[in-house]
Amino acid sequence: MPRGLIFAVVAIALACGFASPAAAQRRGAAEPLDPARVLASIDRAVGYLKRQQNGRGGWDDGTANPGGVSSLATLALLEAGIEPDDTTVAAGLEYVRQFPPKDTYVVALQTMALAAATPRRDRMQIEKNARWLEKSQSKEGDYAGGWSYGEADGRADPSNSQFALMGLYAAQEAGVKVDPEAWRRAGVYWRKRQNKDGSWHYTSSDAASGSMTCAGVGALVIISLASGDADALIDPSGQVLCCQSQESDPAVERGLAWLGRNFSVRGNPVGRRVTDSAHYYYLYALERVGRLTSQRFIDQHDWYREGTEHLVNAQDQLTDSWIHNPLELSDTVSTSFALLFLAKGRRPVVMAKAKAPDGEDARAWASHRRDATHLVAAAEEAWDLPMTWQAVDAAKATVPDLALSPVLYASGDAATQGLTTQGKKLRDYIDKGGFLLVESPCDGGQSAPREAIERLVAAVFPEPEYRLRQVEASHPLWRMERLVRPDSPYVGSLWGVEYGCRTCLVFCDRDLSCYWELDAPTRADDAPAAVKRRIEDARTIGLNVLAYATNREPRGKEQQFVEEASRLEFEAGGQRGLIEVAKLRHAGGCNDAPGALANLLRAAGESDAKLSVAPTPVELAADDPALPLRHFAFTHGRRDFRLSAAERTALGEYLTNGGTLLADAICASPEFAKAFRREVAAALPGARFESIPPDDPLLTPVFGGFDIRLVDIRDPQPTADDQPLAARTRRRAPRLEGVQIDGRWAVVFSPYDLSCALEQHEAVQCRGYSKEDAARIGLNVLLYSINQ
Repeated sequence: MPRGLIFAVVAIALACGFASPAAAQRRGAAEPLDPARVLASIDRAVGYLKRQQNGRGGWDDGTANPGGVSSLATLALLEAGIEPDDTTVAAGLEYVRQFPPKDTYVVALQTMALAAATPRRDRMQIEKNARWLEKSQSKEGDYAGGWSYGEADGRADPSNSQFALMGLYAAQEAGVKVDPEAWRRAGVYWRKRQNKDGSWHYTSSDAASGSMTCAGVGALVIISLASGDADALIDPSGQVLCCQSQESDPAVERGLAWLGRNFSVRGNPVGRRVTDSAHYYYLYALERVGRLTSQRFIDQHDWYREGTEHLVNAQDQLTDSWIHNPLELSDTVSTSFALLFLAKGRRPVVMAKAKAPDGEDARAWASHRRDATHLVAAAEEAWDLPMTWQAVDAAKATVPDLALSPVLYASGDAATQGLTTQGKKLRDYIDKGGFLLVESPCDGGQSAPREAIERLVAAVFPEPEYRLRQVEASHPLWRMERLVRPDSPYVGSLWGVEYGCRTCLVFCDRDLSCYWELDAPTRADDAPAAVKRRIEDARTIGLNVLAYATNREPRGKEQQFVEEASRLEFEAGGQRGLIEVAKLRHAGGCNDAPGALANLLRAAGESDAKLSVAPTPVELAADDPALPLRHFAFTHGRRDFRLSAAERTALGEYLTNGGTLLADAICASPEFAKAFRREVAAALPGARFESIPPDDPLLTPVFGGFDIRLVDIRDPQPTADDQPLAARTRRRAPRLEGVQIDGRWAVVFSPYDLSCALEQHEAVQCRGYSKEDAARIGLNVLLYSINQ
């Protein structure tokens, strides 16, 4: 049989999805999906691939295209987070390095693996592969712009062509210069082959398929990204021209529409049916489309959630693999594709960008289409963490949808006005830890007027105390990740709203998006020095905002999965027998972290203890007659305060008669700590605060809670002016103190921060506990109070 013919047959079948009997799959029973199951599925797949490695460091590549399957498996392990120095991966890399460039699939996958693992070490090999891919691209005839199995032979197919593009793009991202003509020719090839309905097929005699339509959409987006297609330009004189908006690509839009109409994760859509053929090959391409287009939904389908749910339940329970269709060569191939979907698709969403609702002008909401892409790429490099972003229609999105992104970004007047209509929803989003970033693009051309921003703030915060104020020079936003230059044009351009423990909304009155748009190697490298400085300044502001809002710890997308059964069970309990918690009112900032107690109560309801806790606390003064009806109370603050004589007396009676009070100093405020100790001492004459010993039952699981004898405590660290803010986390005994009455802890007080952590904001400048340990401390005290 001629060289490559076997692989050709397989590739055609993968691309077209020819019908065949489904492979028998030993699937586990479908269970509710949660983050633990997703991560366990990934770990099991990693274990399977590691067990399949042979003694030479490779995997069974079959008789055609040696090195291809081994490169694919190595790439899958790398994308799953396995480090290049891991024994299995290191051996895999050493094995695939031996193959010279001669087969398109192998060259592309080898390039992707080397670029993902050791781009500096393998720079010469990556560049050699890029030159081979450029040379082997068809240059003329009907197939110009595509690739075949090997050197240019006047033919091409979309399967080889999509992998060749991925290999070239990986090389360019690793710093290799790619001939612009290669991208141009590839664009012609893919556009020429799109069907009128938006789909693609393998050959003109085949039915359109999901796998090839994903290949076409993904290819066009890669070509656009790689060729530097942008909405901002630098003219020959060095002048920056912002907001040179171009139409969205109609070919991509038509392709996405076809995928939406024919969406499936249970098989590869082919014509009017769904087949098992090329199923996992298709899912890997579907993940690429969703991620590259920054779409959470394809039509109305949450592609990552649906695909992940299917894959986790389809994983073989005995082998930990996904059992291949005969056309996918082996379980190693199908498992590698499935693992790539799960691992790459779960990349943390570090920000969402508000997009125009259906029927509105998309360009008015996104004058710079690549701004978020380039900013997130900068954050990936700075934090050494793969991440992504998503476009979101705030009008359609639910609060949980928004909460998947720690930062919601809006650019320009239309976006600002659109978000203003969603004020209540955005407030709920902020209460769950969200952050709003609004900027004024186009150097005034599409600026968001100050009045429009103030209307947005008023819609989110009806309370008059929450209004825009200029961000002070001492704020972490000026140096959270990098120090903003003293002569930067952005100095003085940031305005914020302080809410709870943090700034939760930032407005930049100077253009950021234009310079994020320009922040790509293909464009910024050749920019004049002054433009490079402005690009660096804009990047610094963006990185500081992302670092401040996320503490550099964005959550993986699997965190969206919730145990529905657990939630419904809690909701089904109704209001009968609910434990009501009081929030103690005072003038020292009792509402300065409004989400802290609500999040603690939510955690109580979702904990293993399954406490029936009312989700909304009752805010009461110490002398309110309703306080004694709640045996657990919580308070916190940042400032000095004094209770009235009546409040002191009532508080003393409440505590003496069995009430329990948990309190913390927001952001470890010494002013509040001093005032709180003074007021409790006045309410309980003769009582004294003492340290709660590390072996006290309160800190153990004895009451149904957690072992918190050791916790993670965050200590701010001094840094030089040109260094990012930092905190050192140490594991040690919690610093808790309290007042005992008849051998019972009636008052538990943390001079270190609990509340900011409970609000999902571990402020790097605040001494306090991790989010997990703050919740555990609160739950232990609540359980302790119930059991006394």
